[in-house]
Amino acid sequence: MATDPRHQWQIDQLRQIVLRRWWVVSGVLWLTVGSLSLWGLRQEYGRLRQYFTWTGLRYALAYNRLAALGLGLCLGLTVALLVAESRYILFGLSRAERQRLEQMLQRIQRQGNRHPPWQRLWG
Repeated sequence: MATDPRHQWQIDQLRQIVLRRWWVVSGVLWLTVGSLSLWGLRQEYGRLRQYFTWTGLRYALAYNRLAALGLGLCLGLTVALLVAESRYILFGLSRAERQRLEQMLQRIQRQGNRHPPWQRLWG
């Protein structure tokens, strides 16, 4: 079944669905946590705008740990998604990722049309 073109198409579609959901999560994080974190650093903007130094930025983040944590979460997820997509473009699916997607595909098929992406994969 691994050589079936329909199966390969379903694996690619499922990968796109999963990746698109992660990008939506990243966007929601940036709109909520990221904007709140940037708002928490609003007092530091004036100082950094007048004379920007990397040390000033480091101290602004060091003394506003919650804002730094929120920005780190948003940046970390975004960079992880970019690296994962670049790795896929350069090297394709890894064996472990392919097995995980095939297991997800089997679960979706067993559940039938009650599962949200079923229509897109089999409809």
